[in-house]
Amino acid sequence: MLSQKISKTPELREVPKSSKFPKFKALGIGAAILIAGGATTGYLYLRGVFSDLSPLASAKLVPDEALVAGVVSTDSKPWSNLQQFGTSEAHKIISDSVTNLQKQLFAENTKIDYATDIQPWLGSLMVAILPSNNTQEVANTNDPNYLIVIGIKDKISAISFATKLKKSSGGEKSESNYKGVKIWECTSKNHNTYIALLNEHLVISPQKRSLEAAIDTSKGEPSFADKVGVDLMLEKGIDLPNEIAEIYVPESKKVISEVLDKHAGISQLTPASIQELKNMKSVVMGVGIDNLGIRIKAIGENQQNSIKQAEFQPTPGKMVSKFPLNTVALVSGYGISQGWKDAIAQAKKNPQFNNQVNVIRNYLKENVKLDLDKDVLPWMDREFAVGAFPVTEGVLAPMGFSAALVVKTSDRQAAETVLKKLDRLARTNSINIDRRHIEGKPVTEWSNNQGVLLGHGWLDKESMFVAVGRPIVEAMASSSKTLDKNQSFQTVTNSLPKPNTGSFYVDMDTVMSVFNNNFLLNLQLPLSSDTCAMLNSIRGIGVTANKVNSSTSEMEIVLALKPKESQSVAKGQ
Repeated sequence: MLSQKISKTPELREVPKSSKFPKFKALGIGAAILIAGGATTGYLYLRGVFSDLSPLASAKLVPDEALVAGVVSTDSKPWSNLQQFGTSEAHKIISDSVTNLQKQLFAENTKIDYATDIQPWLGSLMVAILPSNNTQEVANTNDPNYLIVIGIKDKISAISFATKLKKSSGGEKSESNYKGVKIWECTSKNHNTYIALLNEHLVISPQKRSLEAAIDTSKGEPSFADKVGVDLMLEKGIDLPNEIAEIYVPESKKVISEVLDKHAGISQLTPASIQELKNMKSVVMGVGIDNLGIRIKAIGENQQNSIKQAEFQPTPGKMVSKFPLNTVALVSGYGISQGWKDAIAQAKKNPQFNNQVNVIRNYLKENVKLDLDKDVLPWMDREFAVGAFPVTEGVLAPMGFSAALVVKTSDRQAAETVLKKLDRLARTNSINIDRRHIEGKPVTEWSNNQGVLLGHGWLDKESMFVAVGRPIVEAMASSSKTLDKNQSFQTVTNSLPKPNTGSFYVDMDTVMSVFNNNFLLNLQLPLSSDTCAMLNSIRGIGVTANKVNSSTSEMEIVLALKPKESQSVAKGQ
């Protein structure tokens, strides 16, 4: 009927068919495109296509007082590489830890499953640590102060998760409003969790003030991203294969001060060590998974400041060939004498450390007639290393381990003078002093009715050694099989940077085998079954420190894990 009325209208009959229908068709098509485009855009928006899930976007929601921020990869691919490593016990511990964490976050009576409820919408994850002394909700609370910023890549899935969480969560729930933003509070077992949606991110904290600070930040207050150098830090990061996490500390001095204030035990560090930590301007750390296991790399920028920094000499790396094949741990570096000078320069600021140093000084002066600063340490000016070894005989057999020190010196005469004075002191204390040759090397041994206590000698014209127990004295003087030929040592350390200013190596497989079978060690160093299980899954540990330039330091750590397919249950577990 409507079409018949329109056909009788004179004005319409004057319009040619060729122009009438295309005009209305164009309008219809345009409207359809507009509607479809709007619907598509809305759908894509809900699916997170236009969301900025970068670390920088998350950092813009973190208040600028945050001390540390870390990004955890939400991509399952790099995490899946861990499946090729570790004992079955270690896998179970990790699995149980994840389950317990899920229960703590979502309450035990929920039916939240990570793979189906969280992973589909989880686009990014940042965790920021805030100062603990200025945002406490209740006096003397032990709740930590942190923010979790979760980037939402699929809002539809996120809404579905939120709905399910509201229906299934135990405990009391309430809502409040702060500057136009809704805050959802969930209380369970005396633990509060506060959640808010900011832009395209879900922000979570155990402290309401911290969440409110994040809301302030989203509305223009200074953010973590506004700190000097943070944008470059977040953009550049750390270059590691299969990276699973990065940690950013733009103002290291504040972090160190916070840690030192909360953990008094750290004050046992030497003043030089504490000062070196405080001189760090910023630190970036990355964690990745490669064919050996877990690799950690940290880059620190130093203050270009006040205290004159010592010249860091790269270690020649020759000490490895001075230690026997069965060495299970080795620490190497360069210049004990210079390190001592730096420590003494800072000792004046630490009375406790200064008193301890003076006790040693006075003892040597009164009993050995040696000046620690003039006679003992100056000749320890080149490469050095300390090693540990498993032992089943000798004075340290009950402990399971023995040790040796090698120091390369530019002043052999000064070193021999000190050794002779120590020999005389030992003799006056009823210690037998004997001299013999081992593979042509003259060795002096101290012994009593229990056997050889220690021995010292020269491995070459510049390298002096001191070893504890006859088996280790003989092993050190022997040059047939050395640590650099050890397959485990090569596997763990070959990929670490060379040259470096210092290194650390542990054959964890052998160490744990000795520990598990040594009753005395188990009594003195009791470890939980979970700790033992995790340590038993590590094959070896390698660490190097390096000085890139006057203001940049690097550290790299390798946790070489045992392949999953070759696991056997460790003894005693």
